[in-house]
Amino acid sequence: MTRRFAALLAFTAALYAQGANELRFSLRAEPKTFDPQLVEDDASEAVRYLTGGVLLRVDRKTQRLNPELATAWKVDEQGRRITFELRAGVEFSDGAAFSANDVAYTVGRLMDPNMHSATADPFRSSTAAPEITVLSPLRIAIRFGAPVSGLDRLFDQVAILSQKSPKSFAPVLGPFVVGDYKPGSELTLNRNPHYWKKDASGRQLPYVDRVRLSIQQNRDLELMRFRRGELDLITSLDPDGFEFLAKQDRGSAIDAGPSLDSEQFWFNQKPSAPMPAYKKDWFAAREFRNAISMAIDRDALCKIVYRGHAKPAAGPISPANHVWFNATLTEPAHDPRAAAQLLQRQGFTLRSGTLYDREGHAVEFSVMTNAGNKNREKMAAMIQEDLRAIGIRLNIVTLDFPSLIERMTKTFDYEACLLGLTNVDLDPSAQMNVWLSSAENHQWNPEEKTPATPWEAEIDRLMRAQAAEPKLEARKKLFDRVQEIVREQEPFLYLLNKSSLLAASPQVKNLAPAAIAPQAYWNIEFLQKTPLVRSMR
Repeated sequence: MTRRFAALLAFTAALYAQGANELRFSLRAEPKTFDPQLVEDDASEAVRYLTGGVLLRVDRKTQRLNPELATAWKVDEQGRRITFELRAGVEFSDGAAFSANDVAYTVGRLMDPNMHSATADPFRSSTAAPEITVLSPLRIAIRFGAPVSGLDRLFDQVAILSQKSPKSFAPVLGPFVVGDYKPGSELTLNRNPHYWKKDASGRQLPYVDRVRLSIQQNRDLELMRFRRGELDLITSLDPDGFEFLAKQDRGSAIDAGPSLDSEQFWFNQKPSAPMPAYKKDWFAAREFRNAISMAIDRDALCKIVYRGHAKPAAGPISPANHVWFNATLTEPAHDPRAAAQLLQRQGFTLRSGTLYDREGHAVEFSVMTNAGNKNREKMAAMIQEDLRAIGIRLNIVTLDFPSLIERMTKTFDYEACLLGLTNVDLDPSAQMNVWLSSAENHQWNPEEKTPATPWEAEIDRLMRAQAAEPKLEARKKLFDRVQEIVREQEPFLYLLNKSSLLAASPQVKNLAPAAIAPQAYWNIEFLQKTPLVRSMR
C-alpha cells in the first residue's frame, strides 16, 4: 500500500470519526416537550416522529396505511372497536420487551382527561373512557364509547410508551433515541440499537448513526450553513431561498409539488367585534365575500410571490390530499368586472374611483398579517392593488405573532386577516375544530352558541355525520358537500396551496419528498449519507 493511498484511507476514516454518518438539519424552534402525548408544536412533533414507534404509519408518499408495531388490525362495531395483532420480538431502546400491556398503558394514559392531550382529541367521540382489553401478550382490543371516524389512521400519531418506565420517555420504539440536548443550540438523537426494522437484505435500520438537530430560527443562517456543508437538509424553504439555491447549487433544491398547506384571507364576523355595524354587514354578506374573492388575482400571487411554486386554491383541501380533495371544485376566476357588477347589484356604487355602500360609506377596511413574513406582506400588497382596481381601499397592518393571535382569539379587534394553515392530517375530522360553529378555531366567528347562519348549521350536520359514518365512500360524499358549501359561501377566501420546497445535500441518499409532514425525512430510517471524500494532492 502506498503512502498516498494509506493517507486517503486515514482521511476517509477521520471523516467518519468526525460525524460523517450523521444526518444534520434544523428545528425552527425549541421543542416544548419530549412527552409524545403532549405534543402541540412542530419541533416536538419532529422529535416524536424520529423517536416514537407507532402501531400503524401513514406512508407519506402513497398516503396508504401500513403496519408497523402492529402486523394486522381490524376495525368493527361501526368504527367503535379496533383490535391489533402485535409484532413479536420487538424491544424498547433499553432492551425491555414490547407487549400489549405497553399499548394498554399508552392508550389509557393518552385518554386520561387530566392529561389534556391534543393527540387524544380526535379519539374523543364520547365522554366515556375506552374499554381496553389485553387478549394476549401480542393481541389487544380497544373499544370507544362511540364511533371514531378514521380510527385506524389516528394511531399514526400515537407513540407507544413503556409501562415499565412510566416516569421516563427515554425507552422508545422508534429508530432514534434522545441523546444530548443543549437548549437554544442543538439536540442529538442517537441510533436505537434495538430498533426492530430491517431492510430487504436483512440489515438493521436506521442506516445513519445520529441525527443532529440545530435550533435555528433564522432562515438566512440556515441557508448559509447548508451551503457550507454544515447541514445536510433544509426541511422547508421559502421561494426566494429555493430560487437562490437552484441557481447557486444545482440539484440541491427540490420542489416536491403541492403541499397540504394553504394561505387564506377571511373577514371578522364576530358580533362583538369592535367595528362599525355597516362593516359587519359587508362582511356577513356572501356576495361581498364572493366579489372580493373574484377581485384577487391568485395566479399572480403564485407566480410573483411564490415564484411559481404554488397553485391557486379551490377550497379547504389541497389536491395533494389524494383521498379527500373534491376534484369537481375550481378556484375562483380572477374577474374584476364581474366582481364590480356583483357589488353593484348589492347596492354599492363606484364614484370617482371609490366604492360606496348604499348608505354612502366608502368601502375601506384593514387586513392584518404577521410581521416579518415576507411572503404574506407581499401578498397583502398585491391584494391591496387588486382591490383598488374595484374602488376598495385596503390598509395593511403587520403585527408580531402573539399580538395577532391575541386579536384573533381574545379581543377580536380586527377587520380581516391574512394567514396560513398548516395541515398535518389527511382526515377531515382533524378539521372539526374549524368547521363546527361552536369551535374555538371557527375563525371568522368563533364559539357560536348556535349556528349563525343556515349554511353553518348544515356544515355542522355534515361534519358530525361524516365523523360517525364508518364507510369511506359515504364519508367522502358528505365531506365533498362541505367543501362545496365552503366554496359557495367563502368564509375563508382560499388563495393558494404552496409547494413543498426543500434542499438536500448530494450525500443524502434514498430521499423521497412527500406532501405530508415531515416531507423531507418521513422515511428517516432508510436515509443514507455517503462519505465526502476529497482528493489528496
